[in-house]
Amino acid sequence: MVGRRHLLVPGLPNSFAAGSAPHASGAGAARRHCWTVARPRPNRRRTAARRRISRSLRVLHLPTYTATRYVQPLREGGSLPAVVETEGGLFVVKFRGAGQGAKVLVAELLVGLLAQALGFAVPELAAVEVPSRFGRSEPDPEIQDLLKASHGVNVGLCYLDGAFNFDGLAASALVTPEFAARLVWFDAFVTNPDRTHRNPNLLVWEGAPWLIDHGAALYAHHDWASVDEARTRTPFPLVKDHVLLGRAGDLEAADRELAPRLTTALLDEVLALIPDALLTDEVGGATFATAADARERYRAYLTTRLAAPRPFLAEALAARERLRQQPPRPMSARR
Repeated sequence: MVGRRHLLVPGLPNSFAAGSAPHASGAGAARRHCWTVARPRPNRRRTAARRRISRSLRVLHLPTYTATRYVQPLREGGSLPAVVETEGGLFVVKFRGAGQGAKVLVAELLVGLLAQALGFAVPELAAVEVPSRFGRSEPDPEIQDLLKASHGVNVGLCYLDGAFNFDGLAASALVTPEFAARLVWFDAFVTNPDRTHRNPNLLVWEGAPWLIDHGAALYAHHDWASVDEARTRTPFPLVKDHVLLGRAGDLEAADRELAPRLTTALLDEVLALIPDALLTDEVGGATFATAADARERYRAYLTTRLAAPRPFLAEALAARERLRQQPPRPMSARR
């Protein structure tokens, strides 16, 4: 049984390219919910998918799948995510038993869903249930320990077959000044320090940039007790390291477009998609007694950051100006 949580988001622009409605046809039905996954599809199927995502009424959803096969670990990061097969297709799964635990997964979902709501391309997100028997045949003891600590709800991003890592030189034509300004603004809003030249966390798939890996964002939630209004409204000085800062166009126009779209109603509806089990996870000590308390804290944090005037916008403008006044760096220094 595939459980679904849905959020209707009207009027997203046509650049929205993830989280589309599932489809099923013939022998490919087993992968139907992750249409971005599998091998190259016939043009008619891709055309049908694009037709669905260009509707004026968008659906942000968080399907729930069960992990059926551990395919391959991804050892690029310290948290040991993996490609996992589910009844909805292949997903890159991040496990709650790794690293900073469930709060990283909350950030992955919350920031990824907000990015989708603003029209950014983000691989389909899903809650992935890891059953107790999953991965018992894995010979690597590190993987075994990780899976044992991750029974229950985890987070998956649809595996984009054929995608490659963003390179500012090779893929510069894909990034417009408008796109760069919107992404710099969004990452500053959600305090995402992990979009740098060294690690841009952008993929190129089907000729477009896709956003991935938002677990480092919202870092204040790792110590809610110390987060007062000053910390909430941080100008986010780390924006100076953003991979697209130098390409960003009109940041104030991005602010005028994006801030009004992040309504309280939208924040509440996106927060409602986050599984209760992640919001009240006790690994490392539960911060909130109930999921409702957790949602209210995230809501208050984000609405306070959105309140005008926005210090993170002023910081981004200043950082861009400082960057433009610097002499060009050698290519080797950008990595």
